[in-house]
Amino acid sequence: MHANNETGVIQPIEEIAGLLEKHPAFFHVDAAQTFGKLIKPLQNKRIDLISVSAHKIYGPKGVGALITRRRGFDRVPLKPLVFGGGQERGLRPGTLPVHLISGFGLAAEIALKNHQKREAANLRIRAALLKAFAAMGASIHGEQERVLPHVINLSIPGVNSEAAMVALKDLVAISNGSACTSANYTLSHVLKAMGLPDDETLSALRISWCHMTPEVDWDAVTARLASLR
Repeated sequence: MHANNETGVIQPIEEIAGLLEKHPAFFHVDAAQTFGKLIKPLQNKRIDLISVSAHKIYGPKGVGALITRRRGFDRVPLKPLVFGGGQERGLRPGTLPVHLISGFGLAAEIALKNHQKREAANLRIRAALLKAFAAMGASIHGEQERVLPHVINLSIPGVNSEAAMVALKDLVAISNGSACTSANYTLSHVLKAMGLPDDETLSALRISWCHMTPEVDWDAVTARLASLR
């Protein structure tokens, strides 16, 4: 996983690639959170496979890609998950969704062209958010020197995350975990693995945004949260 979907923490895949330089293991990077956003690390030639998703770069939902790189004349030894036809060198039978693929391709081109502008816009939002929540004594989870500019995970002392989501529903849409576990109310396995105590995990909020996010009244957000204490 190139970047964690709950905390936004970026893993050192370039360092990992360096350690694997002369090792026969195949290196797969889940770049759903970083493709089209962190360009240089994913260009490392030691990476054998990269998995990506179109909707993460504002392309159509329902399409993704597994990018593979040869090692000399050798292909990555992939096996099909679905059987029936001989298309795509026997890896994927069925008719390809051309409209989704085309949309994904265009979204990737735009993301590459505009990634610096998008990052700058996200950092401006992050700075305003951090300034507002600092006054509440918020604890920010994860090493902040290596995080995505558009994801943050934090806990506010005395504020339960479920209560916060209800209180803020007419101001901002936030979560207390990843979208993948939205129906699961157990404590975040990510935060537990990081060693956070249960009370801090119960108050953890995940906030994400993008370059198109409209201006947020963070003073109103923090005032509403303060009323829950």
